[in-house]
Amino acid sequence: MKKAIKLYFLLFIFSSCSGQAQYGAPEVDPVAVQSKFMDWWTYQNAHIMLSRDYIALDANSKVITKEAFLKELTLGNYIPIRMQSTDSLFYYKLFNIEATSDTSIKATIMQTAFDEYEHFKMEGIEFPKFHFTDLNGNVISNETMKGKIVVIKCWYIHCAACIKEFPEVNRLAEKYKDRKDILFVSLAEDRPQQLHTFLAKKPLLYSVVPNMKIYMNETLHLNAFPTHFILNKEGKIIKVLSNFESLEVALEKESKNE
Repeated sequence: MKKAIKLYFLLFIFSSCSGQAQYGAPEVDPVAVQSKFMDWWTYQNAHIMLSRDYIALDANSKVITKEAFLKELTLGNYIPIRMQSTDSLFYYKLFNIEATSDTSIKATIMQTAFDEYEHFKMEGIEFPKFHFTDLNGNVISNETMKGKIVVIKCWYIHCAACIKEFPEVNRLAEKYKDRKDILFVSLAEDRPQQLHTFLAKKPLLYSVVPNMKIYMNETLHLNAFPTHFILNKEGKIIKVLSNFESLEVALEKESKNE
């Protein structure tokens, strides 16, 4: 097995040097990373961000659409691996899930891919009509946000992952505070008094809208938190993202398009 893997890597590097591709070998051993669930979990969290922009490759190294790539991952036959590249682009390729892999690896990939596929299908459509009032009494609606880039964080108090990223999203809001054409809004499931008490200890530099559980579940159809939306100045969804790292990259790109 080890000899076969080494031969594969050598052949891959050789073919990549032909000038037909800007990527090389997988950045990790596709077989070894599946040996333990925590090995895969650690790698996926650090290196695989399916909501960001990337060049998707099938199992035969053929470029395919992001939609096709995500659909394949939802079927439970592949894992995504990032390829080493000579440019700034991300290249993700499908590799077979080993028969001996922990079944949790397959389940995790399928669920992640399903969520990301649902997010992907929302790109390009108008954000659902809304008329909210935040904790400070400010009205937030499609009309008040027209002509602005809008960053929306969906969360709730007892979501550990949502709270963990507070320092990072606050840093992002601080970075763009002088951009009057960029707004930061958060939709929270919790009641106003709960939020006032919580935010007094853990501030969030977003406009916070309470009582959004039904809207997020039934209108936005969210089943994972945190979830971030970026809307363009026409009110259309540019990106739906599940982590801060992808959010930061996508917002920087959108802010430069203006």
